[in-house]
Amino acid sequence: MAEATAGNTVLTTADGVPLKRKLRQTQQQMKRRAFGLVLPLLAFILITFVWPIGLMVYRSIDNPTVSESMPNATAALQAWDGSAGGLPPEEIYAIVARDLVQARKDKTVGKVATRLNYELPGSRSLITSSARKLSRIEEGPWKEAMTQADKKWGERQTWLAFQRVSARYTLGYYLAAVDMTYDEDGKLAAQSEERQIYVTLFLRTLWVSLFITVACIVLAYPISYLMATQPLRISNLLMILVLLPFWTSLLVRTTSWIVLLQTEGVLNDIMVALGLIGDENRVQMIYNMTGTIVAMVHILLPFMVLPLFSVMKTISPSYVRAAQSLGATPARAFWKVYFPQTVPGIGAGSILVFILAIGYYITPALVGGRTGQLISNFIAFHMQKSLNWGLAAALGGILLAGVLALYWLYNRIVGIDNMKLG
Repeated sequence: MAEATAGNTVLTTADGVPLKRKLRQTQQQMKRRAFGLVLPLLAFILITFVWPIGLMVYRSIDNPTVSESMPNATAALQAWDGSAGGLPPEEIYAIVARDLVQARKDKTVGKVATRLNYELPGSRSLITSSARKLSRIEEGPWKEAMTQADKKWGERQTWLAFQRVSARYTLGYYLAAVDMTYDEDGKLAAQSEERQIYVTLFLRTLWVSLFITVACIVLAYPISYLMATQPLRISNLLMILVLLPFWTSLLVRTTSWIVLLQTEGVLNDIMVALGLIGDENRVQMIYNMTGTIVAMVHILLPFMVLPLFSVMKTISPSYVRAAQSLGATPARAFWKVYFPQTVPGIGAGSILVFILAIGYYITPALVGGRTGQLISNFIAFHMQKSLNWGLAAALGGILLAGVLALYWLYNRIVGIDNMKLG
């Protein structure tokens, strides 16, 4: 139907509603229906993915231990100008002493001691023993009493560290995660050489992940090419062989490499039997970086094969034949015509393999030994054994930021729109 208004014709529906309004209402209903369909998935992602990551990032700066256990000392220390030099006045000594005694009564002094020990190694006994000794003292002078309880209370470095850990929020965990600390004057400085481990671990993790990604590309490319160019019957059989590891437990696959690679394992026995090495010269291929790389390449290889195969399957062989008919050699036709069309598959597989490799934990833990550990193993160590959750969260946050930065770089150079999974 149509209505004439001031010389203009307005299209309407059968019930007299303008057509434009009806279209807007229909589109809004479709959007609401689509949102309702994806709402369960959105809620699942928010609860199981976004919320834990946000909680991890918050935990890496959250520092409630001292501020909750010793609120009066926290307020006094935060008001103290530690950068002016010298030790705190008698009033702060008195407040800290009383709060230490109270924390001992509340049975939270152990948490305070642990937190200060993270910032200033070796100071756990300082807090616990001082709280015990000060509980027997009823009046000051508190500065003299605390320095008699432990001479470290007469050191400026102790008070600066105590001031830092008393802040409600801190960047100290991130500084520790990049091997930085504070010197005796409260200025940023590098950790001592024997304590510099995390930057090395980050670099090792990055190098291993890149190496495994390249190795997977080299191994997966001919496998995928063979699968894509064979008849369907053979291609399906090869696909089953590629997918077979997914039907086997990751733990079983990893421990099987221990059987194969250990000094008294299958590979060493074969090399000894063939006379390639002597029995006394068996090769150590497990519990080191070699074992980590071999096992991870085997486990992650299917994640490179599948995207490559899905892209190669869509490439018509007539392109290469046309290039050869125009005078190109088989090698040149492959490199100039076929290979560029497989780059999206290489990009998709590389992203999958690299992101999985950079956060791998089980395989390095089982076959890596001392030299084959990655940063994820130390994150697990701080979560499960040292209970330094703030440092573990900071290490995880840096790892996440690094992955996002590399993903952004990949998007800038290659373009995420060019990545294809099939």
